[in-house]
Amino acid sequence: MLGVLGDLVEDIVVWADGPLRHGTDSGARVFRRRGGSAANVACFAAGQYPARFLGCVGEDAVGDGVVAELTGHGVDVRVSRRGRTGSVVVLIDQGGERTMLPDRGAATLLERVPDAWLAGLTHLHVPAYSFDGEPVGGTAVDALARVRRAGGTTSVDASSTGMLERFGRERFLALLAGLAPTFVFANRSESAFLGLLVGGLPGPERARLAATTVVTKAGAEATAVDVPGEPLVMVPVPPVAEVRDLTGAGDAFAAGFLAGFLDTGDLGRAAGLGHRSAARVLASPGASFGGE
Repeated sequence: MLGVLGDLVEDIVVWADGPLRHGTDSGARVFRRRGGSAANVACFAAGQYPARFLGCVGEDAVGDGVVAELTGHGVDVRVSRRGRTGSVVVLIDQGGERTMLPDRGAATLLERVPDAWLAGLTHLHVPAYSFDGEPVGGTAVDALARVRRAGGTTSVDASSTGMLERFGRERFLALLAGLAPTFVFANRSESAFLGLLVGGLPGPERARLAATTVVTKAGAEATAVDVPGEPLVMVPVPPVAEVRDLTGAGDAFAAGFLAGFLDTGDLGRAAGLGHRSAARVLASPGASFGGE
């Protein structure tokens, strides 16, 4: 089973009709969706591979709602209940690009994961958001180490250049080196910021992750799969008819990739399944498939 540890929140997605007008009204459509990078990965993976979510939500109606929604997608949801469920305002411009205003709330309050929550996991995936804040940061590191000791594989998503800047580049690279995850997922700006892939070639910091495969996404351009000791593999991205909202595309890619890897072990096929999964969310509001 694939485990995913991290945020489960409510997304308030705003599709602006045009440029935001400071100090007055701007036309928009507003959608409420279940969100959280980790919850998105678990949701998108559940249709392809058994998935379990591990996290914390508030003792409130919003927490009840997002847990029920995620469970409804076939995810085995394990949550503690503390504080107030988080929310993220997601502003989407005409090109589909996102500006996010996160208030993670209870998502940062996850304490040590019970053994029963990790039982049966063959892989644990953690978005980097989960390292930003305590006690969840220490909880995530501990859970990844426990899964590795039990013989499982692990992965980390770089999540956001803004979050990496706040966390600290050197601090994050040292964390990754200590965790030695099986995979690191990043987009092109995150990978370049970390010095893992620069100008289409392995960057100066790549040697610090000598046991980790680095998967770098580049939107409509080919995804780079950098396996230690092997030539860089570029996996083309099939054309997509419509791009209205990029929210959740990276999470959907990680879900498809991990489901494919855990099912077949074939990295090329895994990347292809990641692309197919990501394409399904690009025309829908927030991290949802068409019609949801």
